[in-house]
Amino acid sequence: MNNPLVSIIIPIYNREQTLERCLCSIIRQTYPNLEIIAVDDGSTDHSRVILERYEKKDSRLHVIYKKNSGVSESRNLGLQMAKGDFVQFVDADDWLTRDATSLLLQAMEPDTQLVISDYYRVIGRRIWIKGHIPTSSSMSRAEFAKYMMKSPANFYYGVIWNKFYRMDIIKENQLYFSHDLDWCEDFKFNLEYLKYTSNVQVLTTPFYYYVKTKGSLVDSKIDLKETIRTKKILFGYYKELYQILDMYEENKLKIQSFYLEFARDKVKAPVLPEAPVSPRAGKYRHKEK
Repeated sequence: MNNPLVSIIIPIYNREQTLERCLCSIIRQTYPNLEIIAVDDGSTDHSRVILERYEKKDSRLHVIYKKNSGVSESRNLGLQMAKGDFVQFVDADDWLTRDATSLLLQAMEPDTQLVISDYYRVIGRRIWIKGHIPTSSSMSRAEFAKYMMKSPANFYYGVIWNKFYRMDIIKENQLYFSHDLDWCEDFKFNLEYLKYTSNVQVLTTPFYYYVKTKGSLVDSKIDLKETIRTKKILFGYYKELYQILDMYEENKLKIQSFYLEFARDKVKAPVLPEAPVSPRAGKYRHKEK
């Protein structure tokens, strides 16, 4: 496929202090054939002003404004509007390396349905490299599932922003982000997407800067009843994947240990000196992740 269109979807809610950095990192990608879909989820700060300014600067940026209804609906609306052959998801307080999309496209071979990569985790002005699978390689869905079984709650598997998806799989199977979950809706999306894959390309080259902030959802005290409800829903999809792969009975106890796992992103490499943070970024704010 020559020069495919890549859709990059950005859900936004009150991210005036980090939005410019995010948009700049996308607009400046070395791969130019992009469709950038920014979905403003009813922001009450100056996010709209920033979006309007950048929309005038770059015709590839399309902004959708809606009433506040949550990140899942924002991403779903972005998917409905997307016309690309492939899709990336970026959160508004994070940013990409300049060659991110180019790197992902190179890894997406004709027989590959999903690309997953290590990522940078940013805390203040320090960076860690995060990942789980130790080497770059092409592997079957079953091989990938064996790795995931070891640490299913690892951010590496659960989040969507360190991955690259085929739009035809999403459209043909009507995949979407659940409105029934307040957290881990991205992991549910990944589990459903994996049902329609056969090969996964693993990269150990990080391309995404994930900003870790105080007050994020994973750091907050989530209601125990809601946690149990969410885990029960997720386990149904998790178990189904291993049943499809005919791996459940043999690994039942290990798979059921999913209930004891908590969201985490495992450190893979030592701390690096400083994050290349734009002076325009300002102070980090709360992040719904």
